[in-house]
Amino acid sequence: MQSRTWLSIIVPTLNESANIGTALTALQNCRATGAEVIVVDGGSSDDTVARAALLADLVVTAPRGRASQLQAGVRHARGELLLFLHADSLLPADALQLIQAATRHGERWGRFDVTITGEHPMLQIVARMMNVRSRWTGIATGDQGIFVARELLEAVGGVPQQALMEDIELSKRLRASARPACLRACVATSGRRWEKNGVWRTIWLMWRLRFAYWRGANPDDLRKQYENPRPSLER
Repeated sequence: MQSRTWLSIIVPTLNESANIGTALTALQNCRATGAEVIVVDGGSSDDTVARAALLADLVVTAPRGRASQLQAGVRHARGELLLFLHADSLLPADALQLIQAATRHGERWGRFDVTITGEHPMLQIVARMMNVRSRWTGIATGDQGIFVARELLEAVGGVPQQALMEDIELSKRLRASARPACLRACVATSGRRWEKNGVWRTIWLMWRLRFAYWRGANPDDLRKQYENPRPSLER
């Protein structure tokens, strides 16, 4: 049986060669405290895996899809606590101390606030709206860096294996057991998906998809819409 560590940081990747070095370099201080970093690649065609292997404790592959990649990371993780982090996101400098403080106070799961990097002025408004909505509803998104006690994750059935909105569904299941710790320190996440397809288009798309999911839409159908938005008209 593998020895346990206090925290496993699980990073799903797909063709993240341009970002993975920066993302993992920023996690080296976490590794120095005893946390492990696991990269789960979904079949990259670039050199993401080779770059990640230099800076992670473990690199594994899994079928493409954030849910399946996260669950694969959980299977390999040794941590009593798990932190899911996007490959284009950076934790706040004191993230681990904040997580430790939250768990000492009995919190079993939680997330950070988020700030979105990019040039469009709406990105910071989007981030503030995400943070306020999350604090009000108790629902977290993957952009915010979700952390959860292994035993609680296992109790709710693990990461929901669905094509999209796995973070929303996971939050709903976790919230049924406990409200999240809403840490005000910010994860800095890239605004690239908003800027690629147009900020206003992406805002409308995400609200529409969330509403459709709330109405019971199939995540497979929602993923098709998410991955094939109409071309942007913004410049």
